[in-house]
Amino acid sequence: MNEQSAKNKEAWEYRAYEFWNMREGSPAEKAKKIMKDPKACLKIHQKYFHDVKGLKIGNPCGSNGRKAVPLALMGADVTVFDISKDNMRYAMELADSANTSIEYVVGDFYDLDLNKYNEYFDMLYLEGGILHYFNDVNEFMKMLYEITKKGGKLILSDFHPFRKITSVGQSGKSASSTKGNYFDSKVYNGDLAYKSEFSEEEQGDFPDCSLRFYTLNEIINAVINVGFTLKEFNEHPNWEDEKIPGEFTILGIKQDEV
Repeated sequence: MNEQSAKNKEAWEYRAYEFWNMREGSPAEKAKKIMKDPKACLKIHQKYFHDVKGLKIGNPCGSNGRKAVPLALMGADVTVFDISKDNMRYAMELADSANTSIEYVVGDFYDLDLNKYNEYFDMLYLEGGILHYFNDVNEFMKMLYEITKKGGKLILSDFHPFRKITSVGQSGKSASSTKGNYFDSKVYNGDLAYKSEFSEEEQGDFPDCSLRFYTLNEIINAVINVGFTLKEFNEHPNWEDEKIPGEFTILGIKQDEV
């Protein structure tokens, strides 16, 4: 496990299970909500998952299972890859409460067994804050390509790089002007995503994450250069200010022949 991954593992195993119970409710409570309409839990990405019964879907950085469990209920064979045992604990309890099953692999994604998972998945679904936890987006994308079957799909949704130069998406408050350097390529120590949900007194005990924020061209070129055919690129409004982008979604295809 590399240094960045080890740092992020330490962070994401600090009170994560407690946080998910605070935000989502207990796994049993969350499962009841998901079971009412699993497909609706995929939100803006529902169109990519019309018929997934029997498909093998990989969910790198799948966190607490909030997307894996709905997909499993829809009939997919889902494997989550994540750095955190705390995340796994919530996800596995969530799947059990929803009367379904998922596979959950804890570890550094860079260390994934490519012999076992080579061209294994029909689809890969990555959603939420993903890329900034990896300091080499090209290597990360290469691994995603290798575990995707020929003809398989990559659905990658993440925070929009525009947030690098605004306070929106970083502090949750709107900004009247830009700040920061959009083209900065440094790796930073940063707050754990849910640190602010705890009291100021408790926040002092939280370990930092190791983060690398990419530009849009770095992300898109990484997808294309590794061999995926880019079929769609969509931008979505920011949650706090709909006049600016907050997220993006990429649809890539691994062609039978490249």
